[in-house]
Amino acid sequence: MIYLDNASTSFPKPEIVFDRMDSFQRTICANPGRGAHRMAIESAREVMLTRELLAKLFNIKDPSNIVFTLNCTEALNLAIKGILGNRRHIVISSMEHNSVLRPLTHMREFGVEFDTIASLENGEPDLHSLEAAIKPDTGLIVCTHASNVTGDLLPVSEIGGIARRMSIPFMVDAAQTAGTVPIDVEGNNIDILAFPGHKGLLGPQGTGGLWFREGLDLEPLRYGGTGSHSEDAYQPKFSPDRYESGTLNTPGIVGLGAGVRYILDKGIENIRRSEIELTEYLSERIRNIDGISCYGHMDANRKTGIVSFNFEEVNCSEVAHVLDRGFEIAVRSGLHCAPMAHKAIGTFPVGTVRVSLGIFNTKEHINALILALSEISKEIGKGKR
Repeated sequence: MIYLDNASTSFPKPEIVFDRMDSFQRTICANPGRGAHRMAIESAREVMLTRELLAKLFNIKDPSNIVFTLNCTEALNLAIKGILGNRRHIVISSMEHNSVLRPLTHMREFGVEFDTIASLENGEPDLHSLEAAIKPDTGLIVCTHASNVTGDLLPVSEIGGIARRMSIPFMVDAAQTAGTVPIDVEGNNIDILAFPGHKGLLGPQGTGGLWFREGLDLEPLRYGGTGSHSEDAYQPKFSPDRYESGTLNTPGIVGLGAGVRYILDKGIENIRRSEIELTEYLSERIRNIDGISCYGHMDANRKTGIVSFNFEEVNCSEVAHVLDRGFEIAVRSGLHCAPMAHKAIGTFPVGTVRVSLGIFNTKEHINALILALSEISKEIGKGKR
């Protein structure tokens, strides 16, 4: 199987991830922060090491403000539901995932409102529209770093600059960029960063995190045992304990740390350079196939390793099925949990075929995909005749 669905979850993982998780579970796997014995202390040390590695990757000053979650969706929910206070308005981009749209739609029942930044023709946010959308009670601006539909990178630094000038917290959804595109929370004007562990960061599923700038006060999503201040009936006030009630997915966090270490050793700039080269190779060849329409930027420097396309005459789900069953190539089809993005690029309600490259993909994989798509194109041509 040629795996080209890395925007959903990366596969395979580096061997170091498998090795570290296996070794940890066999030798150390006690409950971090829940005991004074050596195994519990060592588990807590491993969790802190992963925070420190993530802080290094994202240029975060205080690792204790990195909170571990089950995934990026939980991180986004924690921030969206936890930050508003008396402010009841949020501004989002038109390319947001359902992990942003659905919590906000639900929160309308409780008096929260949100507005969407108008898009330019390519789906990129109109920054003039952003300023016009801001209200006196705007408590948060949310923007995905890159669309999970087209891969297009959004101007987060510019949006963050506007948010900072207007004293509004700015959150970036790094679901598609963490681990593959350099992120500097200081240089990119980010106040809150949500990220998955299982995509570009190369960790296992069931891992993710949220970082928030010092001084921001978020209400927890859940309450319970933290191993600290157990005599108090109230939740601790300090991070990360305030947000990490219950037993952590410690083996997963250890695996995530191994994935981040792999990225740091390889160099995020080198990973990005390779992604650009491979995406450019794919984009140039896929556009030459008869009957295919591609969406989003074709300039690989302005996108992640995602290429979305459709055949004019065949439903996207059928194309994905044929690639899987006929050619053993795994891609994704449909709306990719991002209906707003498809409305912005004109592919709603059908969706697209999405090819998403990962760190272990090669030009040979792309050549096999192009050959398969060329065969499908020929069959469509025969059907027309």
